[in-house]
Order: sequence, then structure tokens, then C-alpha cells
Amino acid sequence: MSTLLNAHSLDGRRALVTGSSRGIGADTVGYLAEAGARVVVNFRNKEKRALQLVEKLEASGATAIAVGADLTDASSVAAMFETIRERWGGLDILVLNASGGMEAGMGEDYALRLNRDAQVNLVTAALPLLARGSRVVFVTSHQAHFIRTVPTMPEYEPVALSKRAGEDALREMIPQLDELGIEFVVVSGDMIEGTITATLLERANPGAISARKEAAGRLYNVAEFAAEVARAVVEPVPADHTRYIGDIGGFTHD
Repeated sequence: MSTLLNAHSLDGRRALVTGSSRGIGADTVGYLAEAGARVVVNFRNKEKRALQLVEKLEASGATAIAVGADLTDASSVAAMFETIRERWGGLDILVLNASGGMEAGMGEDYALRLNRDAQVNLVTAALPLLARGSRVVFVTSHQAHFIRTVPTMPEYEPVALSKRAGEDALREMIPQLDELGIEFVVVSGDMIEGTITATLLERANPGAISARKEAAGRLYNVAEFAAEVARAVVEPVPADHTRYIGDIGGFTHD
């Protein structure tokens, strides 16, 4: 992983990235740690992978801990934040990366419980740990962000609708966050090659990802998109609280 953020630019900062034992979350944690942040690697059931990542980060001189939590379980989330409070006393950066809804056997309402309800609960539960000057970053896709105006693949629609519901619910919290001096930004990206969602979509709808790649011109890979999420942690928040990553020409008609 090449250097992305300025060395020591996040010294003293404490960051939690949800769903960070692999994929975009893991790479985001790496970039933040490289810039000096103490990082929490969060996982639901991939403890071994999370501990391996912590070991790798520590070997490079970073400070990292792995804390498991089922984000749809409020008591599990509360226990995670209590662990962070005990270890580090608070948080400065909360990256809401974990999402899902295409997994089998999780229940019909799982997408909404994870992508909307759990996200709101996470931010609410984190507020006592977040001081003025902290930042919350919500990661989503163009397919979800623009779902109200642009249809998406039928297989992805339930996830897209739940992600947009989560984004809307979090945006409603902006006045409260502003009062507390906590910044909020949404990072919206196109489909990302190599993610679990892309794999599941391709399985359900063969050719879907290559078709989207052709329409967009190119798709970001996991490391490239994670780099943009990391930049969203440090760069000024846009007036509309939204950073668009990749082509949005097919989603807007301005």
C-alpha cells in the first residue's frame, strides 16, 4: 500500500472503521494507520482475519485493536464502544463502511436493519465518545444514493433502497451533529470491482459488473476506493456533505 495521507497527519487521532477485517474497510484502516491514527478493526465473525490485520498493522509500527460487534445488535454495539472508551477514552473518526443485504438466510428485513437502523444506532451510541472536531463518514454507492431517481439492477434494489434510507436518516442528524461540532460526509462511489457485493451481483446477474464498467468507462478497485474514503476523513467537507467518487454522468441530468 503506497503512502496516501501525509505522514503523522492523523497522529493522536482515534478511528473506528466498521466492517474492516477485509476489503474496503481493511484498506481504509491501513491508510488511516499509516497517517498515524490509532485504529479499531471491527468485524462481525471474521475474528481471525481481523487479528491478522491488527498484527500486520502493529508490525508496521501502527497502534491497532480488533473489536467484534454485530452492528444490528444494540447491546453488542454498546459493548464495542465501551471497549474503545476503556482502551482509548474516545473516538475522533467514525467510518460507517459495513453494509450488506444480499446475504442468504439473514431475514427479509436484514438490509434495512443493517443499512438504516444500525447506522443510526451506531452514530447515536458513538456521540458520547466523539469530541468537537470529530468526523463521521458514511460510505454508499451511486446506485443507492440515486435510487430515488435512477433505477438499479433488480437484485440490488432492496439493498440500494435500504442504503438510501440509512443515508437519509443520518442526514437528518446533521443539525444535531453540527451543534456538537461533529462533521458528517457521505462518500458515494460506483460499483467497486472485487467487493463481496459485486461478486454476489455478478452471480445473480451475470455480466452486470462488466456492463456497468462499460457504461462508466472504468470502475475503481478496492484499494482505490478505500483511498478516497481515507481522503474523506481529512479533506474539507463539501457544502452538500457529499463526495462523489467515479462517474455520475449516468445518474444525473443537469
